[in-house]
Amino acid sequence: MTYSGGDMDEALRIHGALERLRGRLAREERLIVGLSGGVDSCLLAAVAGEVLGERAVAVTAVSPSLPAAEREFARSFARARGLRHIEVCTDEQDRPEYRANGGDRCYHCKSALFDALAPLAELSGAAVALGTNLDDLGDHRPGLRAAAERGSVAPLVDAGLDKATVRAVARLLELDLGVADKPAAACLASRVAYGDPVTPEVLARVERAEASVKALGFADCRVRAHAEGTVARLELPARDIDRAVTVRAELDAAVRRAGFVFCALDLAGFSSGRMNVLLGMPAVRGARA
Repeated sequence: MTYSGGDMDEALRIHGALERLRGRLAREERLIVGLSGGVDSCLLAAVAGEVLGERAVAVTAVSPSLPAAEREFARSFARARGLRHIEVCTDEQDRPEYRANGGDRCYHCKSALFDALAPLAELSGAAVALGTNLDDLGDHRPGLRAAAERGSVAPLVDAGLDKATVRAVARLLELDLGVADKPAAACLASRVAYGDPVTPEVLARVERAEASVKALGFADCRVRAHAEGTVARLELPARDIDRAVTVRAELDAAVRRAGFVFCALDLAGFSSGRMNVLLGMPAVRGARA
């Protein structure tokens, strides 16, 4: 195979990123990797398994905020890669600060995760690693503060990988189940408007609605819950909005069958973290971390 100069430079850059990640992971004696099923955590778990073997274990946190499809994806990925994999139940839903859904909700969610992992980490003497990448550092992510307080590590950040590089390295390794091109899938709680309570019922409603929208051919979508779970604001990529209008009756019916009263199509299109615009409003400003 021949490469042009630019292609060769890019190939070398991606190979270099992979080698940096391998080198960073080799510094750990034992590692617990949070495996949510997203591309970041899948890459981290796969390379940790390659470098550390049995000294690495992938752990999936199970709660109402994790879609069933993502839980099954994490299981299938771990099985396909031959990774040690366990599931732990987290109790964020029992924490009033989490349910209140202020701007610091993610802090309390990650705190619940680390509390669930603490016995395993202490027993094995392992560090806990999350799939945080460089792009995550510029967003509103209170969970990063919880991770720092608990002494977790971020090998993707340490190795200098941003989201695009994570996908490129996953493609280089030909990770199973099409991980490299898997759409982003944040936790279901991120779909609930700040200030509205996070309840299992609302999370289940969002999960059902998104599954129905995807079944209609819209693979990249977000169903955002407003007005205490009565209004669904549907975000789709700009390229899909015209098509969505042509099947608006089907979309409306699918979302309402999931339990919402109203379905609105956001004409601004899909964008990760859109709920963060609410953080400046009085109802949640005081809770922002």
